[in-house]
Amino acid sequence: MTFDYKTHYELDATHFDYFEARLPVVAHSERRLAEWILSVVPKNAKSVLDVGCGRAWVAQALCPKGIEVCSMDISPTNVEKALSRYPFNNHKGIVGDAFNLPFEDESFDCVIASEVIEHVPDPEAFVKSLFRVVKKGGALIISTPYKEKLRYELCVHCHRLTPANAHLHSFDERRLTNLYRENDLETVKWWAFNNKALLFLRTYILLQFLPFGAWKLIDKAVNLIFNKPVNIVVAYQKKSLAF
Repeated sequence: MTFDYKTHYELDATHFDYFEARLPVVAHSERRLAEWILSVVPKNAKSVLDVGCGRAWVAQALCPKGIEVCSMDISPTNVEKALSRYPFNNHKGIVGDAFNLPFEDESFDCVIASEVIEHVPDPEAFVKSLFRVVKKGGALIISTPYKEKLRYELCVHCHRLTPANAHLHSFDERRLTNLYRENDLETVKWWAFNNKALLFLRTYILLQFLPFGAWKLIDKAVNLIFNKPVNIVVAYQKKSLAF
């Protein structure tokens, strides 16, 4: 059966409020993921496309810095909420499909797709589509759960096994870094982090007060002992010159 992702995520946005308050441990984990992504956004980026914008944290973080942010989602509901919550002059919104982006080639200095790729039917086509709109010298930044063990549940309607949370794929660094190998790719870098033990032991009660740099050192040290990161971020950089 083919996954109708368009209908699924249009309905998803009407039933799930991406802006609602999170449990403290979830909020801490999402905060550290966002901080990591923001730390690898090119320093000279002036325009960013946020694909699958969800709660629009990209616009919240970058618009006050003068960066143009376009929040894009396949759901009109998410885009409307994003613009309403963060009504900056340099914040735009558009309803669109990541596999058929409504933009010209090389339109953005940076494209971010956080926790999206595990949901899409064709990860390679997804990356190729996003990389097309990255400007020369710019970057595509993707995050996803790291080596996630996919779970399936029996649907009460169709009686078929259905992936929990609509996660269709699991990724490690090898699979992610090999999704795109065209001639316009300069480099690929990846980082795995957000140690599972630290989250399970509720250390956020103390670690939430640490700045990102200090937390990062602790997380790295614990991963050396107990190598169970929750997230992975990969950055594909496009060549600056024509190839």
